[in-house]
Amino acid sequence: MRIISGKYKSRRIQVPPNLKARPTTDFAKESLFNILHNRLDWEETTALDLFSGTGSIALELVSRGCNYVVSVEQNQNHFNFICQAQEKLGAKELFPVRADVFKYLQSLRQQFDLIFADPPYDLAGVDSLPGIVFERNLLKEEGLFVLEHSKKFNFSQFPHFLEERSYGSVHFSFFTL
Repeated sequence: MRIISGKYKSRRIQVPPNLKARPTTDFAKESLFNILHNRLDWEETTALDLFSGTGSIALELVSRGCNYVVSVEQNQNHFNFICQAQEKLGAKELFPVRADVFKYLQSLRQQFDLIFADPPYDLAGVDSLPGIVFERNLLKEEGLFVLEHSKKFNFSQFPHFLEERSYGSVHFSFFTL
């Protein structure tokens, strides 16, 4: 896993082979962060990374200057890896949480500037995530919700849908208030 930019730029963290996460490809991650760079002031951004997997997105956010990033991952091995990466980098701005994302979102009482979700592509309920984020009022005014998904989903009819970008088999749907 490679951090693309910011204070941890070019740092590589070896992902153990026993982790079953499907990390966002470097190409898709670079493209995503180019889009976000034009929309966000990193130092003013609070972020929530759902289905964090290896923590790649959360660590990239911290590296770029986000001062508060919550990383939610249910799998114990993945959670442990995120905590180890956080410790190795000294990323005090990262707050890992081990929890089921759907339950966590139902209890969350905080708003974020950016919410990123990268659920397993075959996970039941993926299509309900935009509704949950907006029904629970989890985005700050002008906040951005980004959902990574497979091509089988089309969110263009969702009321808060902004755009979709595709990078090979990786699709990002953007939503905003």
